[in-house]
Amino acid sequence: MWYVYIIKCKDKSFYTGITTNVNSRLQKHNSGRASKYTRARKPVELLYTEKFISRSKAQSREVEIKSFSAENKRRLIKYGLGLRFPSALEL
Repeated sequence: MWYVYIIKCKDKSFYTGITTNVNSRLQKHNSGRASKYTRARKPVELLYTEKFISRSKAQSREVEIKSFSAENKRRLIKYGLGLRFPSALEL
């Protein structure tokens, strides 16, 4: 299984990634061994995950989530699975 995850960094920014082991990846982020982005922004907190059968599907969803605004990522975290949320300007 593959997972897309969203973590919140110490500076309140979001980081989205994929992994086969969420707990291990979270530990790597918090130890500074997972990504250059989170190395300077630890500790991080896991906020959201989605499960996928294949790496390619997880990567596609990761790309989609990375294109979301911070506001839409907060909505995804709060309300769960969904596609793009309209911005306030689109409502």
